Amino acid sequence: MPRLLIIGIGVGDPDHVTVQAVRALNDFDVLFVVTKPGVDEPLALRRTVVDRHRAAGAYRTVELPDPPRERELDGDHGSAVRQWRRERADLWTAALDEHLGADETGAFLVWGDPSLYESTLAIAQTVVTRTAVPVEVEVLPGVSAVHVLTARHRIPLNRVGRAVQITPARLLADGMPEDVDDVVVMLDAHATFASIPADGLEIYWGAYLGTEDELLRSGPLGEVAEEIRALRAEAKARKGWMFDTYLLRRTG
Repeated sequence: MPRLLIIGIGVGDPDHVTVQAVRALNDFDVLFVVTKPGVDEPLALRRTVVDRHRAAGAYRTVELPDPPRERELDGDHGSAVRQWRRERADLWTAALDEHLGADETGAFLVWGDPSLYESTLAIAQTVVTRTAVPVEVEVLPGVSAVHVLTARHRIPLNRVGRAVQITPARLLADGMPEDVDDVVVMLDAHATFASIPADGLEIYWGAYLGTEDELLRSGPLGEVAEEIRALRAEAKARKGWMFDTYLLRRTG
């Protein structure tokens, strides 16, 4: 039976790959790579991880051009995501049927951890129910952006007796949830932190975590929000992509 490995590879530093992931990087025959127009650096970082840790020899690479993604479809974010995932699933199913042999192992390399705000695992679970031959899926956890962020800032993720919430930025548009003191924000395309009430909040922000271009800032939100917004805008214009994560923390 063919296998498909979903391998968490951290967020840019090849040394953040687990020993379990290193074994998996030496155990595939076909590497499936999602490509996006004009965004080459994340792909290059994935290849660096493979080159650093693989000793098993040659493998085949299958590139999967990512379908265009609309932020909203008829005003509905959820509909846009579902359509994009369906298009991805169609493309990936055809690729596995064509390129993965009956006794071969394929792999997707997933940024961070496959279970945390990452669509690869969910789409793969759909794909393997539709392939011409059943495919066994194995998931290898990775070091998430959340944990690299807190390590870089040398802070604990949680405080004693307090909850932590992890949320996409679009759910933060109206400000911090009233009953949570520590909120990790991911998938922020619009610097949402700079548009919410800043009183009583600190921010711990990081971009390109684990890479040579890593950026870090922290402090009272009202004092550093504009600096961070300008920094991320300049970096995105220079590099062509932005991947940042931050923790908002109530003071006191």
